[in-house]
Amino acid sequence: MTNADAHAPRTVVPIEPALLIADAFNQAQVTEIRHSVTSCAYASGLTGQRLDDFVLAINELITNAVRHGGGHGWLRLWKESGLLVCEVADHGHGISQQRLGDRSRPAPDTAGGWGLWLARELTDNMEVSTGAAGTTVRVTTRLSSHNRTPR
Repeated sequence: MTNADAHAPRTVVPIEPALLIADAFNQAQVTEIRHSVTSCAYASGLTGQRLDDFVLAINELITNAVRHGGGHGWLRLWKESGLLVCEVADHGHGISQQRLGDRSRPAPDTAGGWGLWLARELTDNMEVSTGAAGTTVRVTTRLSSHNRTPR
């Protein structure tokens, strides 16, 4: 016999039920992560140009993490209140405030410097937290029934 009430309701709390991806990556895994993001975003209802834009933005962020953030990074993708949210983090040396504040489009003949600009332009919102210990970029895009069209 136990002290537990046999008729007490049991509460099961899901652990991050909307988490779609939580994974570390390096240069060799960029393509694999991009395909995973594409599949999860599509399954979440993102389609067409909005899907392509979101995936391109994430690809730019993971490429930046590899190039400028120590060769690897971490990605989390989840759904939250009608949004698809992706966070990419690295342990690089951070981004200068001048660079973060520059929202102008890079010159067409510029070989680099497009990543953050594209991520900002191709998503509904972008937040950056950066410092000497690394950078975390969070982008969001709205999920709506208008996104779901047959391919």
